Amino acid sequence: MSLEGRESEVVAGVHPQLFVGGKWRDAEGQKTFAVEDPSTGKTIAEVADASVADGLAALDAAVAAQSDWARTAPRDRGEILRKAFELITERADDLALLMTLEMGKPLSESKAEIAYGAEFFRWFSEEAVRINGRYAVAPNGATRLLTLKQPVGPCLMITPWNFPLAMGTRKIGPAIAAGCTMVVKPAALTPLTMLALADILAEAGLPDGVLNVVTTTATGDVMEPLIRDPRLRKLTFTGSTPVGRKLIEQSAEGILRVSMELGGNAPFLVFEDADLDKAVDGAMLAKMRNIGEACTAANRFLVHESVADTFAQKLAERMGAMTVGRGSEDGVQVGPLVEGKARDKVAELVADAVGSGATVLTGGEVPDGPGYFYPPTVLTGVGEDAQVFREEIFGPVAPVFTFSSDEEALRMANDTEYGLVAYAFTESLERAVRVYEGLETGMVGINQGVVSNPAAPFGGVKASGFGREGGAEGIDEYLEVKYVGLAL
Repeated sequence: MSLEGRESEVVAGVHPQLFVGGKWRDAEGQKTFAVEDPSTGKTIAEVADASVADGLAALDAAVAAQSDWARTAPRDRGEILRKAFELITERADDLALLMTLEMGKPLSESKAEIAYGAEFFRWFSEEAVRINGRYAVAPNGATRLLTLKQPVGPCLMITPWNFPLAMGTRKIGPAIAAGCTMVVKPAALTPLTMLALADILAEAGLPDGVLNVVTTTATGDVMEPLIRDPRLRKLTFTGSTPVGRKLIEQSAEGILRVSMELGGNAPFLVFEDADLDKAVDGAMLAKMRNIGEACTAANRFLVHESVADTFAQKLAERMGAMTVGRGSEDGVQVGPLVEGKARDKVAELVADAVGSGATVLTGGEVPDGPGYFYPPTVLTGVGEDAQVFREEIFGPVAPVFTFSSDEEALRMANDTEYGLVAYAFTESLERAVRVYEGLETGMVGINQGVVSNPAAPFGGVKASGFGREGGAEGIDEYLEVKYVGLAL
């Protein structure tokens, strides 16, 4: 079968409807919206565009299923997740192609996300049977103190476009393990992967109503009534900080449990004693994973002045040699950005830096032709007054700044409202400890360019949000602690 034929087959295999109460259904008025391939700008599917009534119907289904699901044996919940993990793994090639078509990333990146996203289901399948409490004797001996953990209840999950599978599985996995039902609202730019995942979970045996998927272009209008509905008990969101702030305000009315994974402005520190080849390898991962469209992407390269020129040249050589093209084609390493607005923003940030005196070592120009492509770009001589020092780039651009001391490096790294992740390269253990203790971030990578791991808690501080996803900590976001005092 030709590549074009296989692409059509993969898209045709997805239900383009809402998934409510275990059934596929059209949106109210049969309204739909277009999903496009960002490498061509052409429409590849029409997906149901939910109304407020559709959203509330999904919440109705989640509420109706909550009691029975909470009583389901932990082992049974875990086995559903394990089966879903196996199905995702079996269908990795098709899921990766589907993801590439709607999001743009190269197939190698999509396959890596499928493996990463599936691992959350395997991890939380094991955590489902490890939900525990404690037993203690009160200090006065007259009472026994018991604690138990119970599911929070119906959850609303709003996921982003940049990791269409993984940002869903690391929310859905712990919710299923904990015994919570949910309404999931995937990004309108990339809804197809989540719809395919809903089919997989149903096949794995997830009862009707536990997972409901609502696709819509009117996110604010459709989601706000759910957030303000007293039956909803938790809201979790991955996306921008400005949107997160609005959702937190809305959640206050119902005093919801809230977890937020918001924007980032990750510093990538290279000290004078760093192994520069190792640092460049780490930089390629930290910057170019997902075409730079990641909240964990290195946003500011802070390099000691004595090695800055060498580091920048090495990085420019590597980034400049990358093959740009349609993600489904062989050998492509850099796909398009997700939409025209995203590319315009990246180009604007580069133009601002150059206007402030920065030098372009490679890239820096929008190419002609269809699709939303932007070449891997390295900038040197960038000042702290440039927009790229303050704003999340979300694209394949690496601005290099310099520092002269460890103290200055930490000051620059922490000089941001965000605090999601930071990376640091040094051969000194003493310096590494001082640096990771001094960084104001929720995660730190020492001599490595990727920190995300289903077995580790993912999350940030400051304007990057609160709550943790993954690790032993991840399931606690979906559990309430109940204390029982038993008098003797």
